[in-house]
Amino acid sequence: MTHPASFRGILMSRLVSKTGIERYHWLHGDADPGQVCRDVGTELAKEPVDVLFAGIGENAHLAFNDPPADFEATDAYMVVTLDEACRRQQVNEGWFPDIEAVPTTAISMTIKQILRADEILVIVPDTRKAPAVKATLEAAMSSAVPASILRTHPRTTLYLDDGSAALLDATTRERYGI
Repeated sequence: MTHPASFRGILMSRLVSKTGIERYHWLHGDADPGQVCRDVGTELAKEPVDVLFAGIGENAHLAFNDPPADFEATDAYMVVTLDEACRRQQVNEGWFPDIEAVPTTAISMTIKQILRADEILVIVPDTRKAPAVKATLEAAMSSAVPASILRTHPRTTLYLDDGSAALLDATTRERYGI
């Protein structure tokens, strides 16, 4: 939780501590990854996920499900291999000094588990993500564009800024009220 790129640390400082959210599950990335996946899967099976916060990467990954994403994995979490585009994004965002310092694997919620949430909120800032947003909303739905699967969920909201929405065509803007 002390590394600047720790999502636990980011979520704690920028969301949980500011909102008073009392019920959440942390992923303990410093523990055995397989056991973490099993433990959090057991916890998630006990209660529905009301609201899920997610992000889309520059390569249109959803959570850390890089292309081609596994749309069929049934476990709640799994260990994924990060592709070079995802790892390069971590460097470009300043989280790591070079690509060699970026982990090659991560623990990620699976696509099927993401889609089980009652509501999905996806925050996508920055012009660098405009091609991924365009693919998410305009390309054919496929594992090559993992975030495109969000179009199948009835209660998904994408929060875009001007930069991330910059490449969307007029038809898409009208369809989604952008």
